[in-house]
Amino acid sequence: MRPVPLAPDFVIPAPAPAAGHLLAPALVVRVRNFVGDVVLALPALERLAARGLELRLVGKGWLRSLFEAYPWPTHVYPGTFRDRLALLRSLRPEHSSRAIDALTFATSFSSAFEMRLAGLSPFGFRTEGRRLFLAASAPIVYGEHALASYWRLTSALLGDQTPPPAAARLRLSTRAEEVAHARRTELGIGAGYIVLVPFAGGTFEKLDKRWPHFERLLSPLLATGRDVVIAPGPGEEDEARARYGQARLVTGLDLGAYTALMRDAALTIANDTGPGHMVAAAGGRLLSVLGPTKAEQWGARGPRVRIVQSWPEWPSLERVLEEATALLSEP
Repeated sequence: MRPVPLAPDFVIPAPAPAAGHLLAPALVVRVRNFVGDVVLALPALERLAARGLELRLVGKGWLRSLFEAYPWPTHVYPGTFRDRLALLRSLRPEHSSRAIDALTFATSFSSAFEMRLAGLSPFGFRTEGRRLFLAASAPIVYGEHALASYWRLTSALLGDQTPPPAAARLRLSTRAEEVAHARRTELGIGAGYIVLVPFAGGTFEKLDKRWPHFERLLSPLLATGRDVVIAPGPGEEDEARARYGQARLVTGLDLGAYTALMRDAALTIANDTGPGHMVAAAGGRLLSVLGPTKAEQWGARGPRVRIVQSWPEWPSLERVLEEATALLSEP
């Protein structure tokens, strides 16, 4: 592969006095690869948009359905290095070369390196030896809640120390709500249903994030007379059918419609996983069952969220069922 040259007009931007950094009118934003992280970055994104910045989001393919209710264009980050550079170059706004025109919430070396090679002037956390490729940067604080961390990054960019909100607020499109309602009607899922989210992608510090008692929880929940719903993602369908055959399986939903399905449930019970953050931010009722995850750093936040956790032992079936019963009795 031939070397990819740096854009010849790359210049380290000069910060604007007492008002954050000099910014281009449009900002190419590299969001992270995990749904929960993107939801927790939503307040920071809304803050940037409220400043009049045109956001051009780059991330995974599901980003479009998750943020369908927002006016921000979304772009799928390609799989190859050369295609990624081509995309970033195509999104680069017209502006003075002294201005910051990109922001990376991702903390990887490659996210900063690729932006720099594409001729962008990126802002991000200075970690993993990537400070050389950032036009300006902010220190990362390990252990703080992710929502506060992403908010603080934009505080450093904007020169604004306004405290972060307590939680993200995720808006849903009319289309997403209509799709979820149509699937519920098609499958005959009654009001007051419960959604289970027994799956979780990845691990936390190499430890499994999946509560091990979801199968045993299914029978007592069904005994309440409520429908119990599971909406497996791609690659999870076979396991859902094999282990949760008595539940009502809803397949093929995109993230927007899935969020609407959970928001309108009487209760969602979830592991530490993206859908938990989605329903929490959309205002649904969530019982978040955590094991090794640090709740102070990654816990779901929302007006109707309850977290149950114990470690090194998982919360017992009896405790989770007790918490679920209490939540279901609330108006």
